[in-house]
Amino acid sequence: MYLFSRITFNGVIKRFILADLMLWAGWGLIAPIFAVFVLNQVQGATVVTLGIVAALYWILKSIIQIPVAFAIDRTTSERDDYLMLVISLILGGFTAFSFILVRELWQLYLVESLHAISFALYIPAWSGMFARHLDSRHRALEYALDSAAVGIAMGVTGLVGGVLVNSLGFSAVFLIASVLCFISAIIIFYSPDIIFPHRRRDPSTLSVTDHTPRNLGK
Repeated sequence: MYLFSRITFNGVIKRFILADLMLWAGWGLIAPIFAVFVLNQVQGATVVTLGIVAALYWILKSIIQIPVAFAIDRTTSERDDYLMLVISLILGGFTAFSFILVRELWQLYLVESLHAISFALYIPAWSGMFARHLDSRHRALEYALDSAAVGIAMGVTGLVGGVLVNSLGFSAVFLIASVLCFISAIIIFYSPDIIFPHRRRDPSTLSVTDHTPRNLGK
């Protein structure tokens, strides 16, 4: 506690860690019960289906996130990163909710494809903006804090997800996961020094603020 009392973190990093925590906490609810959901709720699903779904997610996400990262890196502005990040979180929330409606294999594959797309957008956008706002003296610590927060959140929600399914059913878990994703989007949307830095200004003058370091790339 003494160590952390002597360290200050900028507001953007705090909000990004909180948003990341909320997102992964939501998907942490789903992770331990997903296989049971597929086998019990999706018509015609087998253990092979689980393998197909895993392959679909990881391969599609890996392929898409590379061109997304290239597109983001084409400019030094934060506007494209920011918009991509908000879109990815909204899509992630919609995807988590959509699992409630899945009953057939094609629906499962479609929703899992949306899941892959949402994270293919999220990972490059979040990583780029987080890295840009790191405090120069605490880079490793801030990455470690994010990793620790996400790990603890997923550990706790993994247990909670199992309990909730047992008492309330799958739909409740997917709904809560969706809400957590949307909360993450709201946190990013209202992050200080990224958007709406002066909330009392005329709404017509509000814009995304660019905080790209002037010497970036030199």
